[in-house]
Amino acid sequence: MATPRMERTATPGIFKRGASYVAVYRDPNGRQRKAFAKTLKEARRLKAAKTTDVNRGEHRELSQETFAAYAPTWIEAYAGRTRRGLLADTRDDYRKALERHAIPFLGRLRLSEIEPRDIKALAKEIGDQGVSQRTVTLALAPVKALLADAFEEGLIRSNPGAGVRIFVQPESEQSGEEEEEEVRALEPEQLERLLAELPAEWRPFYGFLAETGLRIGEAIEARFGDVDFGSKRLRVDRQFYRGKIRKPKGGKKREITLSQELAQALWRRRGADAELLFTAERGGRLIPSNLMSRVLKPAAARAGLADWVGHHTFRHTCATRLFRGRLDEDTGEIVDRWSAPQVQIFLGHSDPGFTLRVYVHLMPTDLPEPPSVGNTWATREAQTSRDNEDALAAVSSL
Repeated sequence: MATPRMERTATPGIFKRGASYVAVYRDPNGRQRKAFAKTLKEARRLKAAKTTDVNRGEHRELSQETFAAYAPTWIEAYAGRTRRGLLADTRDDYRKALERHAIPFLGRLRLSEIEPRDIKALAKEIGDQGVSQRTVTLALAPVKALLADAFEEGLIRSNPGAGVRIFVQPESEQSGEEEEEEVRALEPEQLERLLAELPAEWRPFYGFLAETGLRIGEAIEARFGDVDFGSKRLRVDRQFYRGKIRKPKGGKKREITLSQELAQALWRRRGADAELLFTAERGGRLIPSNLMSRVLKPAAARAGLADWVGHHTFRHTCATRLFRGRLDEDTGEIVDRWSAPQVQIFLGHSDPGFTLRVYVHLMPTDLPEPPSVGNTWATREAQTSRDNEDALAAVSSL
């Protein structure tokens, strides 16, 4: 079928082609460009906007590339938007998020066609799968980074992902039920009950998790060479993640202090050829998924702790213990409470603000008695009361 001829209209630079209109203008390099519109009025407005942009030096030739075509090449070249760059694991996570969510949903749209409402619609589709707010945020992270880069490269006029706020209503709120905390920790009695239900050979490992707060990948990679038994300190500078030995999450290395009891227990586990602190029954590396299904979940069920207990629960339990401190049996007071910066360093978080955001609901809410500012005001109030009583007595005697 032949393309309809362009017919001049009464407005210079505006042509009618079939049922639509074409606005013709020149870019900053003098090249002729065309913009398409459905109505004459829209074409005139488009022509005026394009001409104004060229005159102001704000003209951008919008990309005709689709999201699906741009995303694969972008993720391979993306270097991050901070000085730290982009970790290989993060790139893999971004690629999977794009392939699973964004490309199927936005793939057919041109980059220049994507609007904020499309980002919100994508967030809603992901949220409707019953996932958490954090999962939605992580799924949208590569989309927002991609659009930010496309804007900087001049491929789109504005960034549709900038300033878009996403809120996913939890299922518990939709059903009228009370929402459970996303981060849960074991109370001391629950931890004791769970450890008692574990097979005897696995109690040292899970006790180690609860005391050190290590991530599971850090724990299964911990070696005797990392322990300074003299100073009772453990060096955490590696993790075993996705089949490879890597730096800890975020690249943050740290050293943590061990209790006397734990240091002694680890010393007793030393063998002539032992390297890893904990190994599988046949001496191989621990596999978290096997531990979860064969050891932890059955023990949690026997302890009556349902399905919410996982390996990260022990990290949350450790953080809670540090924030809450311990009861001094001699004085009856709570002692050894750690501050947010101290817990942050111990757990290897990026900043104390993140630690507070994650664990604020697990921190103690009992408020101590405020310190006195002195008894001057109280003395004055008592003196004023006595003066009033003396005055009243004098009046009564008249």
